[in-house]
Amino acid sequence: MSKLKYTKDGRLLFTKEMKKEYTILMPMMMPIHFTFLKNILTKYGYRMKLLKTTHARIVDEGLQNVHNDTCYPALLVIGQLLDAIKKGECSIDRTALIITQTGGGCRASNYIYLLRKALKKNGLSHIPVISFNLNGMEKNPGFIITPGMLVQLIYAVLYGDILMLLSNQTRPYEVEQGASDNLTNKWIRQLSRELRGSSFLNTKKVKKRMEQIAADFAAVPVKKTDKVKVGIVGEIYMKYSPLGNNNLEDFLQQEDAEVEVPGLLDFIIYTCDNGATDARLYGINRGTSILSSILKNYLVKMQNLLIEAVRSQPCFRAPSPYDHIKSLVQGYIGTGVKMGEGWLLTAEMLDLISSGVNNIVCTQPFGCLPNHISGKGMIRKIKENYPNANIVAIDYDPGATRINQENRIKLMLSVAKLNLLKLTR
Repeated sequence: MSKLKYTKDGRLLFTKEMKKEYTILMPMMMPIHFTFLKNILTKYGYRMKLLKTTHARIVDEGLQNVHNDTCYPALLVIGQLLDAIKKGECSIDRTALIITQTGGGCRASNYIYLLRKALKKNGLSHIPVISFNLNGMEKNPGFIITPGMLVQLIYAVLYGDILMLLSNQTRPYEVEQGASDNLTNKWIRQLSRELRGSSFLNTKKVKKRMEQIAADFAAVPVKKTDKVKVGIVGEIYMKYSPLGNNNLEDFLQQEDAEVEVPGLLDFIIYTCDNGATDARLYGINRGTSILSSILKNYLVKMQNLLIEAVRSQPCFRAPSPYDHIKSLVQGYIGTGVKMGEGWLLTAEMLDLISSGVNNIVCTQPFGCLPNHISGKGMIRKIKENYPNANIVAIDYDPGATRINQENRIKLMLSVAKLNLLKLTR
């Protein structure tokens, strides 16, 4: 067993020796994307285990170890990790945990400290916790994100976004039930092999792959009918995680709706863009803002490749470019509102509506102040300018019942179906 090493302030380090010996448990948020991210990290020599558990014990574990007034995503993520450790997913003396850390004003920046506190409470303080961040907040000698790895991770996000987008647009209309899911799984297997393989991906190959993916989905036999289109926005974990939102996408599809979920890349570009906003509005982090702007421009370039690939098949709706989405919030909310999802949440609702998706579920953890301001708090203003907007805000927390949430969504869907009926008469 590797000798434990600590920083001067007492933080347990993940060392180079641990990289060879330890299995890193990775909490789930987005099944397709995180499968790809896991494969990239595996390629770089990390022994990753992506957790796919969804049982009720996760919530119980979270409630026992995280104050129930704390953000619901923190409770779920920490509960999932602790549940896996206690169930013996791997050797307790050769286990590490990884969690994202944004560094923003949202409580998400404190998840890592809450996790360490929970480990200590359970006599597991010898388990190292790795901060996955791009701003150097916490460094570990055994876990380093190199420029080459970062590029590969971006490719993984592109693949996840295009598969999520096209499968959601194809599944409701497929002639053969399960065809879209089978095609998605086929591409997940193929891309996973490439992502963890020895050869390096490049932009040209990724562009070609995305065009092939679009062509494959366009070839799926479909029967186009008029269906209610529903967008999902909100706090990032609630928006994407089936564990967090009680399998919201599946529920909407069972209700015969076409689901649209904004891609993860928009949020990543938004976080980079915030560095430039800090420099422009507040005169801080000028040096960091230059690097952030360079990365943002690169990400926008990659996003344009995805948009071009989708547009190569006219049967699909391509996502909007980031700068267009950002422009939509003028007159609604300032771009200095950037805690949590900030102005991006408002922009995503406006983009969905302007794209013809008038029905929206805004997912929010109970008590998430940034989300309530830029999400629920903007609904009235949006409806003033878009009378046909049909938006429901749904709170998620340990005390909220699934049936209550689904009944409120069904009420929104009933209005959506009436509006669709009026349009098709």
